[in-house]
Amino acid sequence: MGKIVYLMGKSSTGKDTIYRELQKGDRVALKTIVPYTTRPIRAGELEGVEYHFVDEEEYGRLREQGKIIEERSYHTFHGLWRYFTVDDGQIQPDREDYLMIGTPEGFESMKACFGADRMLPIMIELDDGLRLQRALDREKLQEHPKYEELCRRFLADSEDFSREKMERAGIGRTFQNEDLGRCLAEIVDYIKEKL
Repeated sequence: MGKIVYLMGKSSTGKDTIYRELQKGDRVALKTIVPYTTRPIRAGELEGVEYHFVDEEEYGRLREQGKIIEERSYHTFHGLWRYFTVDDGQIQPDREDYLMIGTPEGFESMKACFGADRMLPIMIELDDGLRLQRALDREKLQEHPKYEELCRRFLADSEDFSREKMERAGIGRTFQNEDLGRCLAEIVDYIKEKL
């Protein structure tokens, strides 16, 4: 039986870097699930790699067809941005193990859809001061830095990753990412043990 390895963490904890490392497949074989978003593409991102970038009209069409498995919306400085997972044929848990990134609420929706026995939550944590510095450093590299959005995301993380939501989702095991190599090795060992 396949599992869905579900990476979670507040912004700038390094989950995207860990995701990319796990995607390489040289440590553990996981097929990726590419989520969808209505937010604009960022410098360095590619369509169909980090996300499928769609407009509000396409989001509405997918919702109308009942294809959205889980979703979350954020009212940003630049408008409403949606993130969601679509039943588009990517996920066949009877055949393969998968990797995706999301939030505790998204994890709960995926668990409701596919069953708790198919879900493997991976929570990545990092000191808030280090997270904020990483976020600032990353935003400075953007052609048009969006510092207001960075602050909104940082503050929203407190709500999205509250202790209550973590407990309700049943997320017990966490991984500290002060040292990327060590954190990645611990995650890989954990995944191998659970698959």
